[in-house]
Amino acid sequence: MAKTNPFDFIQQVRSEAAKVTWPTRKETMITTAMVFVMVVLASIFFLVVDQAIGWGVRWVILGLGG
Repeated sequence: MAKTNPFDFIQQVRSEAAKVTWPTRKETMITTAMVFVMVVLASIFFLVVDQAIGWGVRWVILGLGG
């Protein structure tokens, strides 16, 4: 691999960073809100599933089913 001197490297990094399309503040806020909404929904889903499995295990192991 060819060696690049530090000055050329910094110029290349700045050139590539200038090509990046950064999200707007509004896009960032909307995306962040959607992540929090999905975390809450996933938490509720897993709570319900955990409770259902726990109830099923207690029902089978403790013989409350029959």
